[in-house]
Amino acid sequence: MFNGSYVALVTPFKNGQVDYQKLKELVEFHVKNGTQGIVPCGTTGESATLSFDEHEQMIGEVVTMVAGRIQVLAGAGSNNTMEALQLTKQAKKVGADGALLITPYYNKPTQEGLYRHYKLIAEAVDIPIVLYNVPSRTGISILPETVARLAEIKNIVGIKEASGSIDQTTQILQLCNITVLSGDDSLTLPIMSVGGKGVISVVANVVPADTAALTRHCLEGNFEEARKCHHKLFPLCKSMFIETNPIPVKTAMRILGRINGELRLPLCDMTKEHESQLTGALKKYGLVS
Repeated sequence: MFNGSYVALVTPFKNGQVDYQKLKELVEFHVKNGTQGIVPCGTTGESATLSFDEHEQMIGEVVTMVAGRIQVLAGAGSNNTMEALQLTKQAKKVGADGALLITPYYNKPTQEGLYRHYKLIAEAVDIPIVLYNVPSRTGISILPETVARLAEIKNIVGIKEASGSIDQTTQILQLCNITVLSGDDSLTLPIMSVGGKGVISVVANVVPADTAALTRHCLEGNFEEARKCHHKLFPLCKSMFIETNPIPVKTAMRILGRINGELRLPLCDMTKEHESQLTGALKKYGLVS
């Protein structure tokens, strides 16, 4: 159901409010550049600082803007199961193609707690659900055995895997038939080489066509061309994480003139030293002169 390049879309702000005109420009940019799907209100979209009203409106606006041309996989996770349920219901109501649910952060639930969290939501909302495992941000990893249990639920169809472990992806695919999407841009090629189907990408905010090309080559089995894409993208991918995501990607987009780079506290402007490094990476890639 979900394969190829999905952009973990940044949320453009203007004077503290969501900038819907700029959001429309970003959506059109991705449609024109071959992105297979848009993920609004994920962690790259600063979901933790969006109100419920903003969350629902933004996903609804993206669905309207996309108008069926590509898929919309709505961020809908929370460390509060009832909040995640509410967000998932909102995603269904406004017409998203699926919902992306991060593992509950800070609570550090057991594997049984994770299973019950996702099971409750999946059984309550008839929408395709993609799990999201990013232990470096949440403090908890969903184990392959738990993924396999959840994959038995008909509408849990995928997992965004950002543990940094190719072994984890391999074990998941050995245990069940679930779609694995890379959650680490620099690991998209390795993950797809063992059976992953695509990426939910940060760097695609900056270079969507190149990210889409990498996933396309992998899906076609053309790993020689995929390796060329990987090596070209790799330094830029790493530069997106020299500070906490999404600070670098928003800064890069500001440098490229696509957005103003505004963040919501507690995130703040990148240090001058890191911005200089980021600018260097953009120059090396050929994006700025």
